Amino acid sequence: MHTVNIHEAKTHLSRLIDRAAKGEPFIIAKSGKPMVKVVAIDVPAASEARRVGFMAGKVSVPKDFDRMGSDEIEQLFGDDA
Repeated sequence: MHTVNIHEAKTHLSRLIDRAAKGEPFIIAKSGKPMVKVVAIDVPAASEARRVGFMAGKVSVPKDFDRMGSDEIEQLFGDDA
């Protein structure tokens, strides 16, 4: 794994990040001591990303959804609620 000092990392950051994004991680050192490791993150492909509303039109909600189970609730709690 390639090691660079902080000055070199600051000077060539864009190039180093491009290489890391392509699968070449590197280490940034300060005074010869490794400080951080830079690696690409795993990002799902656009086709794999979860979408809000992906089930639109595939699920139906009953018209009486807000009243479902009301008889059972009435039996459990009565008119006192």
